[in-house]
Amino acid sequence: MPTYEYECLDCGHRFDKFQQMGDELLKQCPQCKGKVKRLIGAGSGIIFKGSGFYATDYRKGAPEKAKEKSPAKEPSERGAQKPCDKPKKCCEK
Repeated sequence: MPTYEYECLDCGHRFDKFQQMGDELLKQCPQCKGKVKRLIGAGSGIIFKGSGFYATDYRKGAPEKAKEKSPAKEPSERGAQKPCDKPKKCCEK
């Protein structure tokens, strides 16, 4: 259930009210019985309680082959481009 923040239009008193989403909005200030409006809040973040919350808890592990380091490849094996034989024909736009 969310906590809503209200402000009195008459006396300026601000207060929080723990309500269900379907509950009717409050209409009276608890201090002066004046008219209130509900304020728009930023909400709250996720709260992790307890120990053992780590970034790696929910991530899939890398396959065993990817974990092993592979030997360095030559530039031609990595897809590097070779110098152009005819630079004027292929590089002009």
